[in-house]
Amino acid sequence: MLASATLGAGPDPIRTMSPPPPPAHTHRDGTLFEDQFRDGKLDGWNPDKGGVWEVHRGVLRADLPDGKQNRSFLYAGREDWRDYAVDLDVCGIRGVDKGLAVRVLGEQGVGVDLRGPGYQDVVLYRGDHQLGKARALNANGVWQHVRVEARGARYRIWVNGTLLIDRLDSRSDRRAGRIALAAYTGGIGECTVYYDNVVVTALKP
Repeated sequence: MLASATLGAGPDPIRTMSPPPPPAHTHRDGTLFEDQFRDGKLDGWNPDKGGVWEVHRGVLRADLPDGKQNRSFLYAGREDWRDYAVDLDVCGIRGVDKGLAVRVLGEQGVGVDLRGPGYQDVVLYRGDHQLGKARALNANGVWQHVRVEARGARYRIWVNGTLLIDRLDSRSDRRAGRIALAAYTGGIGECTVYYDNVVVTALKP
């Protein structure tokens, strides 16, 4: 009976649910790049693989096949960008991990992982080296606002308006690079996540 029930099951209702309406876009001075995805296109973005990223009802959606440690990145910007801030709104639907990378050269950058149910924190890392971690409540099905500043060797991260991480990465000479949005199943083995209101602004050195 279990096999019959599985074969007759429809789409996962959580996977296919839409997020609540995203927050309103806020204009910022010194903009290098921005996208609210209202035109239904991914102009200026480059995915590392097909079939993961799409504009769905006016917001960016990433959905990965179930399985542990699957990942995909969506790149934008220029590798000569130096000091800048990234603001975005993100809403996880399934899974735990969501976030972005800054100062990406090739496929390597400085990552920010906002982890939801079971973790409730935000982690800053370069490669396998953790630069910082802080408590950050962020339920699935709710929009969260993330701001990341990369200025010189300093990285600062705000979640929903609260500064949570302020760290120097003096051991690295990484001072420039583009941005990437992340979809990652992690050890939970699932990921459906939405992004909106992505804005990159220049910072004074």
